[in-house]
Amino acid sequence: MSTQITYLDNNATTRPDDRVVAAMLPMLTEFYANPSSAHQFGAQAAAQVEAAREQVAALIGARDSEIVFTSGGTEADNLALRGVLAADPRKRHLIVTTVEHHAIVETAEQLEHEGYAVTHLPVDAHGRLDLAAAAAAIRADTALISLMLANNETGVIFPVREVCEVARQRGVPVHTDAVNALGKIPVKVDELGVALLSLSAHKIYGPKGAGALYVRRGTPLVPCQRGGSQERKRRGGTLNVPGIVGLGMACQMLREQEPMVNARIGALRERLEAELRRRCPDVCVMGSESPRLPNTACVCFPGIPSEPLVILLSEAGICVSTGAACASGSLEPSHVLRGMGIDPQIAQGEIRMSLGRFNTDADLERLFEVLPAALRKVAATVG
Repeated sequence: MSTQITYLDNNATTRPDDRVVAAMLPMLTEFYANPSSAHQFGAQAAAQVEAAREQVAALIGARDSEIVFTSGGTEADNLALRGVLAADPRKRHLIVTTVEHHAIVETAEQLEHEGYAVTHLPVDAHGRLDLAAAAAAIRADTALISLMLANNETGVIFPVREVCEVARQRGVPVHTDAVNALGKIPVKVDELGVALLSLSAHKIYGPKGAGALYVRRGTPLVPCQRGGSQERKRRGGTLNVPGIVGLGMACQMLREQEPMVNARIGALRERLEAELRRRCPDVCVMGSESPRLPNTACVCFPGIPSEPLVILLSEAGICVSTGAACASGSLEPSHVLRGMGIDPQIAQGEIRMSLGRFNTDADLERLFEVLPAALRKVAATVG
């Protein structure tokens, strides 16, 4: 096992920035009171929470009162879907896409078991959504449309603003899971036109266990987690003050520096894909014909199963991910590539490399040093 770590899995999680950690530490040692307490010590903690709320709101162009803190993106997604559906029992129809994050996919499946109707919008081979299909799916009883802003596997960006324009004409609110888009492309709620938006701290160099749901003023929402009047009665439970403060600092840092950082990351990604195509002419780059996040390279090596390749790279200290999962003793392509209609023989070789602000050219050099031998070794085992 290599002690040298080359981390190329930033869509899974990011390393907390040192400034985020520094902002969080006083919340554990100095401002540790319950922010719901009536005494002045609690008020000091509450003030830290509200300062973070302002930082999150400022990043996405929202009002402070429209930010609901959660334990992360998964809870935010669940609250968006269940909270809106519960607010109007007469409307029993939900629209999602076939390539959403599991937080949406599995919640939608459970809602179907509970009697809701769910329409799953398809994407094409390039991961693109058909706007006409989205418009045609809206019904009189549609309560919500939920589609991600950018796909976490392929990086393909969805036309959320255009969907919102169609939905607004029909009086249907739109939720977007922006967890993997935030920090990589500009995200402003008014420009998008969404009623709800999910985000997560650990994808933007903040801590795990903290996230938020933006809820546009006037959007009916029933709380899913009860047990207190926190978050204006929209989400009960003692607030995770250190995590919230970390989220706030991460958002502030994105406002200050991320455009320049993303330009550099985009150039790294272009170099990565160009070198992969040069070294492996049969490599397939997923979503390359579509608008994509600047940091995400989702590639497939035909005939090379991804799981053993990821393991070999890991043993060499290189961290990447795969959309494949071991099911019933055989590798199954990810639901995203299945949704795109990718040949299973190709999709089984899916590798996702996602870059972040701490990556450098040296990381790519290390990957190119190790990858060819790893590919040959896996090919020999399946040949």
